Amino acid sequence: MDKTAYPLLAKDPQPSLMLAGDARPLALNPALQAWLDDGPALASWLPANCAALVRACLRQHRAIADVEVQVGERIVLWNFIPDDQGQHVLARCRDASDERHGAREASRARRLYRLIIENTTDLISRHSPDGRFLDASPAAFRLLGLWPEQLRGMAVHGLLHPRERRQVLRQAAAALDQDGYHTMTCRVRQAAGGYRWFEIASRAIRETYTGAVVEVVSVSRDITLRIEAQEGLAHSARLATLGELASGIAHEINQPLAAVVNYANASQRYLQGVAHDPQARERVGQGLQRISEQATHAAEVIRRLRAFLRKGPRRLQALDVAEVAGEAMRLCAWEAARDQVLVELRMSGQLPSVYADRVLLEQVLLNLLRNAIEANREQHGERPSRILLSAARDGDGVRVEVADQGPGVAPGQLDEIFTPFTTSKADGLGLGLSMSRSLIEGFGGSLWARPGDKGGLVLCCRLVVSRG
Repeated sequence: MDKTAYPLLAKDPQPSLMLAGDARPLALNPALQAWLDDGPALASWLPANCAALVRACLRQHRAIADVEVQVGERIVLWNFIPDDQGQHVLARCRDASDERHGAREASRARRLYRLIIENTTDLISRHSPDGRFLDASPAAFRLLGLWPEQLRGMAVHGLLHPRERRQVLRQAAAALDQDGYHTMTCRVRQAAGGYRWFEIASRAIRETYTGAVVEVVSVSRDITLRIEAQEGLAHSARLATLGELASGIAHEINQPLAAVVNYANASQRYLQGVAHDPQARERVGQGLQRISEQATHAAEVIRRLRAFLRKGPRRLQALDVAEVAGEAMRLCAWEAARDQVLVELRMSGQLPSVYADRVLLEQVLLNLLRNAIEANREQHGERPSRILLSAARDGDGVRVEVADQGPGVAPGQLDEIFTPFTTSKADGLGLGLSMSRSLIEGFGGSLWARPGDKGGLVLCCRLVVSRG
């Protein structure tokens, strides 16, 4: 091959060669020669249909670009360029291994992502900062009864339950703006009209330079069956709790009933002497008044028990945490008195309302108080001890703490006490704290434990503030 007949060829930095009309190599440059010195022969580098490409190039008087050839792990792209006389063809190539391998990997990744998105059972969706659907995965039809095309442009708040939409959307907006991530549990309306519980995890996509949220990506999962199972378990636990507190409840009801009987008997005696005793009429009136008061007290105890045993879908609403804490204290008052445990209630002034279900929050607080009573009994026996139930503002939430004077828990085991079926009680199931944490997290809050400053254990419950 003549390497001097084509002086410009030698100056080409890319591997190249000159081909005759029959595809016979006439000359090649040093860059291509270096490839041949370190690898296969020239025929392996050229396209298998090189002759046909040369003929087409000369006949059509046009260049043919990006003809791919794979040599081992390397991929090269050839360009065939005819001369003006239609006799020779300049063939130039470049190593496109990284480019083509990257494109193939990207293509495989796109196929994988598309396969995942199109077949996942969860709803994956994109949203604008003002809460409108930009796109959604095909799971939208199975979960909501709406096709992705129907969701595009639809406002998210229109699908949420009216009792919850304002609260959950404000929480989500604040968390996404501050942390960039938020998980919420709420009811979502289906096209057929009913509501189902969803767990929605969202992440904010920010503008590179300003940090502003430009898009939100969400993954929504139907957890209705989980919520229903959790509520069934919680109701069973309430029944079991009242069974354990039966003697105290009976005592609390018997007291006003015994008083009613005593006042009624006394009133009957006074009635018999009305004709002879001028004060008898007044005493009868006082007796009837006290009968009414004691009967009202008994009715109130029964009302509280019926409310505590209520079974039905959870109702998230604004609650006075002091009022709910007081109800929980009254339910375990007899048990605390039996074990000589003083429960001290300490509430900071002007606490905002919290966002939760009344019965379930009362159940959680009752569970924390009874755990504390048992811990105190284990540590102090029949000696007097104290439990502190406190609540205070904690940033944009309210923190409720139950501090006992029990034996405490080793620092390395603090989180284990919330693991299902983990218990130190001989007759315990180890579900109380685990269920309590699940219930609190269902309200958007959190539950954890820490060692007490002077020993014992402190169970901390952080609740979301109602913004409705």
